[in-house]
Formats: sequence, structure tokens, C-alpha cells
Amino acid sequence: MKYVEGSKRVFLSTGTRFPREVIWAIGAIKLSAAKSNAELGLLGGDVGKAIQSKARELMEGEHDQAMVVDVFQTGSGTGLNMNANEVLAELASAELGKEVHPNDHVNMGQSSNDVGPTAVRVAAAMAVERELVPALRGMSRSLEKTSRKTANVYKAGRTHLRDALPVTMGQEFGAYADEFSRDTRLVRETLRYLLELPIGGTAVGTGINTDPRFGGMVASEIARMSGIPFRSAKDKFRPTRLLTDMSSLSGAMRTVSIGLYRLCQDLRLMFSGPLTGLGEIDIPTQEEVAGSSIMPGKTNPVTVESALLASAEVAGLDSANAAAASLGEFELAMGVPLMGYNLVLQAKLLSEALRKVASLVIDHVVPMKSRAQGYAETSQALVTLVSPKIGYDKASALGKKIAKGTLIRPALKELGFSAKEIESVLDMKNLVKPGIPAKKI
Repeated sequence: MKYVEGSKRVFLSTGTRFPREVIWAIGAIKLSAAKSNAELGLLGGDVGKAIQSKARELMEGEHDQAMVVDVFQTGSGTGLNMNANEVLAELASAELGKEVHPNDHVNMGQSSNDVGPTAVRVAAAMAVERELVPALRGMSRSLEKTSRKTANVYKAGRTHLRDALPVTMGQEFGAYADEFSRDTRLVRETLRYLLELPIGGTAVGTGINTDPRFGGMVASEIARMSGIPFRSAKDKFRPTRLLTDMSSLSGAMRTVSIGLYRLCQDLRLMFSGPLTGLGEIDIPTQEEVAGSSIMPGKTNPVTVESALLASAEVAGLDSANAAAASLGEFELAMGVPLMGYNLVLQAKLLSEALRKVASLVIDHVVPMKSRAQGYAETSQALVTLVSPKIGYDKASALGKKIAKGTLIRPALKELGFSAKEIESVLDMKNLVKPGIPAKKI
């Protein structure tokens, strides 16, 4: 394989290989191209069938070891395309007992400039549709269930990490359930644009040296094999020279990572303790791995911290994708292989993190109900409830007394409120919904 051998000398040699999704996609393109060219009468039946047979083997993972070009290669993805061409030509030649040419036969009607951008879009769409979207839906379901379970767990709200008015734990989890539900819609909406494939545009988007029907036939075959509604782009110049649709998907995944990061930060704080932190929740599953190498019995939020690292990586990859999407001039995008690699990795990192946090953390949250409510009932922010009655300045002075240790009930009693009025204004179930409690006193 002349091209592949040469690539090892001139490409970077980092050991970074394309993921299975990209190899499946390049195999699917070659199978679909051979089938289409044979149906169009442009490729001999025996050669076309041999290429299809070997391309299917490539899709199924039988020749992964032969896909050796580094991700850090020519920016258009020529290395990826030619690696596949040479592997399939060699395998098909051996099967037929005659030469099958990597360019003349396997690459017929194609160019690296439409194959590469098509392959990475197919790979990214598969990873997102088959892994990320189900993981997002699973996380939303877990959060909704836990929100219902903790709907009557009252706790202190916190702003700036300082005591604020009461909320329920269910309201906090419900906010994240709504976030991930919205993120699911965002990801699916951005994914829609990746389904428009540039295959058939050949070198610069004009479709020169290929049958005008070829691009549509290939896209339809890939859609049939993947179960994802890929289609031939009407304007093939756009997806050949621009990767903005892929950048948008990366940005959507960054949004997911930010939501997951925030959820994990809140979980770590709620789980902090057990005696010197907040200790508002327990997560029994985190006891399955020794939390400390030196402190016996210490439990750490290991799953949550793993997800934090994955979220940080996804955000970092999005920054790399923004730079990669900007590479190129005129008729060629130059960030193709890197963006393909990164998008699949982002989807896989998020999918794994979402699944693990949902199944090992959210589904097993045990609220420390009395402790959480104790915080809520001693928060100095409760003076806000009587502020409409006594005025902001008096309420502020009262808040400072409570912050120094005075309990709110005796303090309100000193202001002349009866025990009945105090209990009415401090009734937790009325403090976590719209209304003006002070009107009751």
C-alpha cells in the first residue's frame, strides 16, 4: 500500500487512530459507491461486488488493524480516504485474482474532498443518535424521578454559596431535568444539518467526473444501512468547504457538558461531609470503591468527579473544533479528520458520563431530610418573609442578629409576632411557591 506507507513518513505519528464509527462510515461510503457505480453501469459487476464485499467487512471491523493512518494527517482527510481505498483494493484483488485499482475502481466518482467530509458527518451523527441522545433521555428520566421523590424535602436555597430562601430538593433536581430535556432537543436540532452529505460533489463541489445521480444514490444507501435519514446536499459546495454544521453540533455538546458540570458540582456539595460539610444527600453506590488510600471508611463522589473530567474534556474539544472549523480557504475545509475524531469522542464521553451519573448517582440519591430542613429553618434569609411587614432596614438588622446565632422564632417573638403568626409565616410548604407569606400576619 504505497500511499499508506508514504503517509507514515510525512503525517504525524501520534498513535491517535480513528474510532470505529469513522471506519464504519468510510466502509459504508465505499460499499455504497461501488454499488451505485455498478448500477449506473460504470463499474464491472465482479469488481463492484468484490469491493462491496470487502467494504462490508471493513464496516464490521474485520480490517481495523489495516486502518493505520494517524488522525493528525492531511487536513482534508485524504489519508483516511486513501487508506480505505488501498486496503479495499488489495483485499478485492486477492479475492478476484486480478487487479482492483484503489483510485480507478474503489475511489470511482469520488474525491477525498467529498469522501472525508461525508465520512466524519456520518460517524458523528451515528455516535450522537445511537449513544448521546438515548443517554440524555435517560438522564432526564432519572432526574424527573428523583425530583418527584424529593418533592417534599425542604432545604435552604443558596446564592453565592450563602444562605438564601428555602427550596425543595425536588425543585433543584427538576431544574436539571428540564435542562437536559431541552439539551436533547438542541442536540437533535443541530444534528439535522449534519445529515446533508457532500458526497457526489467530488473535488470542489461541482460533481465533475461523477454521474449526477451518484451522490443521491450513495446518500440513500448509507441512510438505509445506518437507519439515519442522510440525504444528498442540494448545495454540495457548502458542506465541502465549510464545517460549520459540525461546529454547531460540537457547541451543542459543549452546552450539555456545562449542564452536566453544574449538576455534578451541586451533587458534590450536597454530598460533602458527612459531618463537616453540607451532608444533604447520601449516595450509597459511591461506597463501592475505596474513597481514600489512607483514610479508612472515607467515601468520595468518584462517579461525579469522573463526569466532571469528561465534561471538561468535551468543552476543551469544542474549542479545538472551533479552530479546526476555521481552517481552510475557498473550496476546501482543512479540519476534517480532527473534527471527525473529536465529535465522536465528545459524544462518547458525554454518553458514558450521563449514563453513569444517572444510573449510579441520581437513581440512588438518599435525601438527608431532617438535616436539609434544619438548614432551611435556620437560614437568616428567612427574614425576607417578614420584610414586607417590618421594612427592609429592620429585616436587615434582624438578619444580622440571626447570622450571629439568634434563632429566628425568638427574634420574631421579640418583634411582637404571636406563636401562631410565626408558625404560619415559617410554614415550609408555603415558602417554596409563589406568594406573600407576610400577608398572613
